[in-house]
Amino acid sequence: MAVVPPAVCAAPNSSGLPIYRRGPGAIDTDLSPSTCNEIPSVSVLFSLIDAGLAFGAHPLLDGAAFTLTAGERLGLIGRNGTGKSSLLNVIAGRIQLDDGRAVVRDGLRIVLVEQEPVLPPAGTLFESLLARGTAAGLVDERDERRYWALQARLRAELDRFGVDPEVDPEGLSGGQNKRAALALAFALEPDLLLLDEPTNHLDIEAIEALEAIVNAGPAAIIITHDRRFLDQVATRIIELDRGLVRSFPGNFATYEKVRGEQLEAEAVANRKFDKFWAQEEVWIRKGIEARRTRNEGRVRRLEALREARAARRERTGQIRLEVDAGERSGKLVCETRQAGISLGGRCLVRDLDLTIMRGDRIGLIGPNGIGKSTLLKLILGEYPPDTGSVRLGSNLQIAYFDQLREQLDPEQSVANTVSPGSEYVEINGARRHIMSYLQDFLFPSNRANSPVRTLSGGERNRLLLARLFARPANLLVLDEPTNDLDLESIDLLESMLQSYPGTLLLVSHDRRFLDNVVTSVLVAQGDGHWLELVGGYSDWLAWRQTQPNQAPSGFGAAVIASSAGQAGAEGGDTANRAASASGAQAADAAGSASSPAGASSASSEAARPRGGRLTLSNREVRDLANLPGEIETLEAEIAADQARMNEPDFFRQPPEQIKDFQTALADKEQKVLDMMTRWEELLEKEAQVNASRGR
Repeated sequence: MAVVPPAVCAAPNSSGLPIYRRGPGAIDTDLSPSTCNEIPSVSVLFSLIDAGLAFGAHPLLDGAAFTLTAGERLGLIGRNGTGKSSLLNVIAGRIQLDDGRAVVRDGLRIVLVEQEPVLPPAGTLFESLLARGTAAGLVDERDERRYWALQARLRAELDRFGVDPEVDPEGLSGGQNKRAALALAFALEPDLLLLDEPTNHLDIEAIEALEAIVNAGPAAIIITHDRRFLDQVATRIIELDRGLVRSFPGNFATYEKVRGEQLEAEAVANRKFDKFWAQEEVWIRKGIEARRTRNEGRVRRLEALREARAARRERTGQIRLEVDAGERSGKLVCETRQAGISLGGRCLVRDLDLTIMRGDRIGLIGPNGIGKSTLLKLILGEYPPDTGSVRLGSNLQIAYFDQLREQLDPEQSVANTVSPGSEYVEINGARRHIMSYLQDFLFPSNRANSPVRTLSGGERNRLLLARLFARPANLLVLDEPTNDLDLESIDLLESMLQSYPGTLLLVSHDRRFLDNVVTSVLVAQGDGHWLELVGGYSDWLAWRQTQPNQAPSGFGAAVIASSAGQAGAEGGDTANRAASASGAQAADAAGSASSPAGASSASSEAARPRGGRLTLSNREVRDLANLPGEIETLEAEIAADQARMNEPDFFRQPPEQIKDFQTALADKEQKVLDMMTRWEELLEKEAQVNASRGR
């Protein structure tokens, strides 16, 4: 947190403009439009002018420039490691620029909420937050009137953010810690709010509430990987790319369209430049002809081309994701009947009837501490049910991504984490060296032997993905996979999962990610009840708005539901639960071997209201109507393929082409059988529904 005090004029610099200093070690800033008229409008809060900043040989800012005016909310985006957090620290006065200037309006009150806020030790959270404000120079206990007013505002903000001011700050979860820091930030009434990943550790309802609070608040610069949050909050997007800041009016959706066109145009221009440069290099290497024609202008132009090419700012590579779906799993992946489980004396799952079929893509939605991770472990057979039954299907190969990254040994090397005891991994039948494979996840060869403890949060997430995808899996279980990933990496992960043929269980607070990846959601209803609905997050949101008793509980209720006691409910009994699970896992081992998924329709049992009446879900109704036409179309394709095989010249093709054709035909025939089975199951269920209604 920082506040810009009244400026003290110094001698003019070489440009004739006065320079103001905030004191020893602070960044140089040209301040006070009212005093020195450097900034033409008092609505300008901050300007970055030709800024340079580097750590070692790596430049984070290289000629960067932008301006922020009152009322704007800027979304600051860029690849991991490009310097976004460093830029916020420059604006807050914590880091001094190497070159250029930061121009801050006189007396501007700036508050920074870091990605992982640090709360000073104190007897209560309330005292800790006041100490945090005092340490940042934003709280003055000597001014009693303002100090008491701040305390009143802080209590009101803590209540709005659903945090108990009297709790011990050392026992806070990540989400509670972030909410407490946000409450203090708004209580301080800043002119400029700097937020570094504000949605981290927050559940969906808390994120929605934060959107409303930020939209009603002061000017802000926000770093976040939550694309929907940017769409709802940002009035302008600024991208930190290769040391420069590029500005895009509008929200993130507008940025995506414009930026894609810009990158495409840049790639075309670079290809044309490289082609022309190569032609000129060929000409100069002719040597004698170049000297004979004495075309000195052309030689100078080539020198300029070489300089321009050397100065080009190449974009950082993207991670490359490829998952081996392994063998085909059984049609049934998991079936629960009246399953229930309690932890810490609290029921997290009650009377759950759920059928997960091969190819299902299910997202879990609910506030922090409600039991999403516990439900996943119940489905996977890691936790035995207290009531009811859980049955796993056959030939399952499970890959599990846990949000706490507990699978990573901090003392193990990066390479050995991905491929223990071997220099090679096998992906989709192709053998690859571990160094080459790690480069797909942006780990250079000199990091391969680094211990895991030296990695950043984003690097650990990429490492866990590399480890996950190095093994065949036909059931992916992903618990918050987008945490600490940059936007481009999230897009790539999203695209990979969309084409993944296996079964997917996903926990995520990224609403757009849920919309684009899953086909149905399991929503926590409270008291251990879970409701299945067809579609993604937006479909659930639309459904919730039609239900009188399904209104969002708001920031306070959502946060109270994830208090320390409830967080302990999921974690406190883990050791005992894991021990008791070992016997159940052994019993289920025969049914959880290895294999991928086909392309048949997902068939989870329809959501039942708490009354328990049997119904058809929207997806089942749609499948019941569409499957006959799809079967007919596929059967026509099979007939055409069989006719092609009867043609005289068919077997004159190369053997590889004949084999590929026959394999594709066999896959189509199997798909028809799966679709027919699915249709028959739905017809039988429809008859049961009609019978239960007395038709």
